[in-house]
Amino acid sequence: MASENSDTKHLVDTGQQVYVPNYAPKHIVLDRGEGARMWDLDGNEYIDLSTGIAVNSFGHQHPDLVAAFTEQGRKLWHASNIYYVEPAVRLAEEIVESTFADRVFFCNSGSEANEAAIKLVRKHASMHGPDDKREIISFEGSFHGRTLAAVTATAQPKYHEGFGPMPGGFSYCDFNDPDAISRMISDKTCAVLVEAVQGEGGITPAQQGFLKHLRTLCDKHNALLVFDEIQCGMGRTGKMFGYEWEDVTPDVVTMAKALGGGMPIGALLVAGKAADALPFGSHGSTFGGNPVAAAVARAAFRLARSPETMANVEKQGDRFRAALHEVNEELGLFKDIRGRGMMIGAELVDAHAGKAGELLDVCTAHGLLTLVAGPDVLRLLPPLTITDEETSEAVSKLGAACRAWAGA
Repeated sequence: MASENSDTKHLVDTGQQVYVPNYAPKHIVLDRGEGARMWDLDGNEYIDLSTGIAVNSFGHQHPDLVAAFTEQGRKLWHASNIYYVEPAVRLAEEIVESTFADRVFFCNSGSEANEAAIKLVRKHASMHGPDDKREIISFEGSFHGRTLAAVTATAQPKYHEGFGPMPGGFSYCDFNDPDAISRMISDKTCAVLVEAVQGEGGITPAQQGFLKHLRTLCDKHNALLVFDEIQCGMGRTGKMFGYEWEDVTPDVVTMAKALGGGMPIGALLVAGKAADALPFGSHGSTFGGNPVAAAVARAAFRLARSPETMANVEKQGDRFRAALHEVNEELGLFKDIRGRGMMIGAELVDAHAGKAGELLDVCTAHGLLTLVAGPDVLRLLPPLTITDEETSEAVSKLGAACRAWAGA
């Protein structure tokens, strides 16, 4: 029988022995959280600016999410998709009523949502286009997931290494290059897949006008425009969806991460001509639309759409950017500070290239949980509900960590 020893060293040692080694977790064991704060097993306190990679967007133990989880957990945890369950029906209804979408498909993760989108656009093309209309175009620096088709759509070769042969029919274009996509797209293209703000690729927003250009090209070539809003959606940029920074309407949107506020759920949103492209038996998900996850997602969806949340994203996002600029004026660590709302990336100067992970570790030692976006970019994804007090403490810790790392 396994030992029940629960000290940090024992758990870390055990994890190293029993986990598949695809991750390299830090040697701390997170134990609990409240609001923007987390504590590890040894009682150390942190301000969480990582939010589980944009998942815990409403902090930890938000009372609305806890109430939804508790109420539904006492009623029904799971049912097969051969039956309806009220939380999933209500969530789909609320999404349709408040977005571009006509129909919704639920799954468990962002990768699964993008897999569903890939299948949908191909199925739609098979129903309405010639046999050679199967190409899906994505963009250099993108990230769309780790399953085989989603990772193929991810235009970063490092994620492909060792997993070939990769599925065919994917092409990659330079991001934010309207001339390049104009040359590449053709009548053989069935869909263009794009993030309004690239997350793993370095927190890089689409330049103004680029998404509208994609819409025009897709209309011209009878292709579907698919927005991956898994990281930049749910209010993260200061609008419900990142694409809303331009006057553009998608055919398909994928969601996950913050949609469940910590519960595993993904969603495919689709409208218009493609809404019926996945008929009975063409796709499925055993846990998709799980009653508990859907109940929590309803609460999270309401929070994301609230004017109070959106106002806080703008206010606190401005404070974090101002703090980074102030530190940079003093230390000269960053060559670019970019992003939208509370999706923020600080790219290190060439002299510190490849060392974002070092800065992350120093932030952790100063009681601040952060992320990287590639080897050169420190990434901040604070809770959208972070308070003034929590932000003040976080920017103080961030400044101290940067000074310590720079040897100032």
